[in-house]
Amino acid sequence: MPNLDLAFTTVIAVASLAYLMGSIPFGMVITKIMGLGNLREIGSGNIGATNVLRTGNKLAAFLTVVLDMGKGVVAVLLANYFFGGTAAQIAGLFAFLGHLYPIWLRFKGGKGVAVFLGILLAINFWAGLATCLTWLATAIIIRISSASALAASLLAPVWLCLIDTRSGVLSVVIMALLIWVKHKDNIKRILKGTEPKIGKRG
Repeated sequence: MPNLDLAFTTVIAVASLAYLMGSIPFGMVITKIMGLGNLREIGSGNIGATNVLRTGNKLAAFLTVVLDMGKGVVAVLLANYFFGGTAAQIAGLFAFLGHLYPIWLRFKGGKGVAVFLGILLAINFWAGLATCLTWLATAIIIRISSASALAASLLAPVWLCLIDTRSGVLSVVIMALLIWVKHKDNIKRILKGTEPKIGKRG
């Protein structure tokens, strides 16, 4: 029983800290610091890098990508270092949930693509790299960020299974499904041909 109690408290601690880390809205912080306005009133109102790019400031968008990916990487690596692989899977999932549903923004956050890529890179670098390249290739060909995200998230569990069958795939599948749910309006616009291209200003 003591071991079970310790495991439970560890899970709660890892999940809580990862959620709080993931819930930091770097896109909003960066646009505010750089005097680019309220991100909620720009473009789609999303807090992610794609919407930050609609301010016309590429540096702000780049910093948002790096920091959003970074919080996923840090959450997974710290949990893995102190508690092992299972804790790393939990940390990744809850950092992702923190970004999607941050308590600071009344649970209305981003779509989680950059965080997802960071988490994958930390879980397995090569599977993460393959997923990033999937996003990049789709973006170059189609020039639609949401389509790139959908393609990358769809193939992410496949890359992970092919490259490292020892890594837990369940959390990655859950995150990929949530990315598709968060992109439901984008999917409708893609089908209608009205989804904006990458870099289009709000």
